[in-house]
Amino acid sequence: MDQLRNFRAIALIEATSFLLLLVATVVKHAGGTQFGVKLLGPIHGALFVLYCALALVVRSSQGWGFWKTIAVLFGAVLPFGGYVVDRLVVESALERR
Repeated sequence: MDQLRNFRAIALIEATSFLLLLVATVVKHAGGTQFGVKLLGPIHGALFVLYCALALVVRSSQGWGFWKTIAVLFGAVLPFGGYVVDRLVVESALERR
């Protein structure tokens, strides 16, 4: 259960970092500073890799099939995807009880 809790936390943090990176990109292209992109880019990249790795680790303990795993991984590349995945994971865990 600790793995699932860790995955959910990373999913939410990764989704938030993605949204912040999108805002920083808009600021950069609107003539603002590049600081946000330079700071958030590597942080989001590391969180993305951690999210994917944890998804593959949690997959077997949660009984996710191929398509559910693909959906969870796909959630990492969509804005707000991590929030949707968190809800999906919670519902899935509740169903397993």
